[in-house]
Amino acid sequence: MGQCTATKRNGEPCTLPAIGQHGLCWAHDPKNAEKRRRGASRGGKSKPRRELIDIKGRLSALATDVLEGRVDKGDAAVVSQVLNVYLRAVGIELKVKEQEEILARVEELEALIESQKRGGRDAS
Repeated sequence: MGQCTATKRNGEPCTLPAIGQHGLCWAHDPKNAEKRRRGASRGGKSKPRRELIDIKGRLSALATDVLEGRVDKGDAAVVSQVLNVYLRAVGIELKVKEQEEILARVEELEALIESQKRGGRDAS
């Protein structure tokens, strides 16, 4: 098993190990294009992060409004409870996403190990 024969977008040679018979790494192998596309479509969409920032802003504004007497303390308590439930849901969403990403990485590693095992047997 050698180095991937593909070239990165910046023109430099890929430094990842080649897997399979075509001399390409997982990231450059065309058979993984759909998996890469799905992963890329999830990347950069940090909805939970934006939601957390928004909720922090709302809670801060709510606290200021209560302290300055613009919002009733009882109303603020209810709003805070609702936002807390929302935060818990966002936290669960983050944990699920993290678990899905870890599972995908484990599956990729298992496939790589299996490919390396087959390559080692074929070479002997």
